[in-house]
Amino acid sequence: MGVYALQQERGLIAFLRRSRSASTVAAGALILISWLGARGQFLPPLWTNGGMILAAILAGHRIARQAFFALRYRVLGIEALVTTAAIGAILIGEYWEAAVVTFLFAFGSYLEGRTMDKSRQALRELLELAPTQATVIRDGVELQVLAEEVQKGETVLVRPGEKIPVDGHVIKGEAFVNQAPITGESMPVEKGLGDNVYSGTIIQTGYLELIADKVGDDTTFSRIIHMVEEAQERTAPVQRFVEGFARYYTPAIMVLAVLVYAITRDVLLALTLLVIACPGALVIATPISIVAGIGNAARKGVLVKGGEYLEMLGSIDVVVLDKTGTLTEGEPRVVRVQGFGAGRDAVLTLAAALERYSEHPLAKAITAQADGEGLAYPSVDDFTVLTGHGVKGVLNGQTLLLGNEKLLEREGLSIPAQVRVHLDEEAAAGRTVILLARAEQVIGAISLADTIREEARELVRSLKKAGVKETIMLTGDNPGTARAVAEAVGIDRFQAGVLPEHKAKAIARLQAQGQRVAMVGDGVNDAPAMAQADVGIAMGAIGTDVAIETADVALMDDRLSGLVYIIGLSRAVLKNIRQNLVFAVAVVFLLLAGVLGGRVILGSGMLIHELSVLLVILNATRLLKYQPRP
Repeated sequence: MGVYALQQERGLIAFLRRSRSASTVAAGALILISWLGARGQFLPPLWTNGGMILAAILAGHRIARQAFFALRYRVLGIEALVTTAAIGAILIGEYWEAAVVTFLFAFGSYLEGRTMDKSRQALRELLELAPTQATVIRDGVELQVLAEEVQKGETVLVRPGEKIPVDGHVIKGEAFVNQAPITGESMPVEKGLGDNVYSGTIIQTGYLELIADKVGDDTTFSRIIHMVEEAQERTAPVQRFVEGFARYYTPAIMVLAVLVYAITRDVLLALTLLVIACPGALVIATPISIVAGIGNAARKGVLVKGGEYLEMLGSIDVVVLDKTGTLTEGEPRVVRVQGFGAGRDAVLTLAAALERYSEHPLAKAITAQADGEGLAYPSVDDFTVLTGHGVKGVLNGQTLLLGNEKLLEREGLSIPAQVRVHLDEEAAAGRTVILLARAEQVIGAISLADTIREEARELVRSLKKAGVKETIMLTGDNPGTARAVAEAVGIDRFQAGVLPEHKAKAIARLQAQGQRVAMVGDGVNDAPAMAQADVGIAMGAIGTDVAIETADVALMDDRLSGLVYIIGLSRAVLKNIRQNLVFAVAVVFLLLAGVLGGRVILGSGMLIHELSVLLVILNATRLLKYQPRP
């Protein structure tokens, strides 16, 4: 279902809720008038009894209809028990009890709906953020159209304060864009020529012209809303267990009520037992916590595809992490420049002079470092790329070589002992070293590495605090680099030289040992591993269809703190569910004991029952304010 269909459905639900609340208020007013008329004796019994019966009909007709449709599908639920109790009370002349039971149930259902609605606040907030208007250029004319009418490939104009109506790329202008609705980022992101932008985000300052790449229900924003909606409807294992239990429990209570009547011949006692033993709080204990948890996550830019995965995350034993792009930045950077007979700046300047013509990722890292330090480098003559080895050129009549050891061997140059020691040290640290030679002499070495994210060590430490027993890194990189990253970050174990297709087998071996495993990757190379894991988590999924489709949990930006947050939230959800279940079961047993002991009557039992349901819901809504501990 798309964004615009969801908005229409929301309006229908609001209308139905208003009509339901009106009949409930009318029933309450009739009960009050009839009760006062009977107590003050200013209304005849026919009127007061008629008022109570009418109140029972007003409050109970929807309950009876729901019970009827449920019974058609062979579902014996709480509505059938309340309807049976109300009809029975009217037949034996207990009109007050019939009216109060139906009113309390209807009023409780109304309050439950309002409270449940708060737990779906995230979806409602997202719907309110859905762009409705767009400014496009058609035939050279600027037009205002509905957001869903924008065509793929059209030019879209977005001004300050406006919502971006499509996924696209910038062709003109610069702006600071608030991406919080999708990624949860607190700070606006600068966007310029060639950058990607996403539907539902808001321009704070600046102006953008962009080409629409994805429109309507294909945008990232629409897909997020669809995922959140689906996730809130899916059931978790605990919820399925409770629902299965309720299917057997409810008929058992009806049998018990019949037995109680057969023994005591007390119809009102049997009807009271029917009502107060309904497992309302028990049935709602799990789904309300799951819905609240998923809603909280959506506001923080974390998409969970269903209650099953949110529940599973709370019991994860092992977190497996990819290295490149997860624990590291995913881009090589210069980390050390060492001269051998030449100054550091001279080595970096000559290397940048050679690499300025190369498209290799290591070349870009070197020129970026030189540019960042403000170094001016000259032009090189006779530039040549030696594939698999490095580059070669001539400067001021001297031949320059920049590359690996194989390049120097090919050119007949020997590597001095001092340089060899340096190479061994850098290899042990997991760094890639490029050697610079001039006039057949090695004069410098540049070390590059995929730099570790600043928050990576804190991530591992926080995962341990959250209850994760072990962290494992799987990478296709060499053992030296893998060891250096693992030691720097604090990873428990690592496996190097692991191809993407073999990562799934490594996870399967962990699962065979009885471990519950979460796999964190980019959603593309790590797709097989994420599918094998109990929970697959994709980093930086904004705008990435593969990541959103593959993963069970998608972190819309690439902040590692999101991983700690979602694991902590899932554990809080499990704790909340346990609290609700214990409370719900305790209330049922206490009410049963009260009824059988003659301490609880039909009206008060129904009131306590509805209050217990509301308390369960209110406890669950605390999850909407969950924040990870500092």
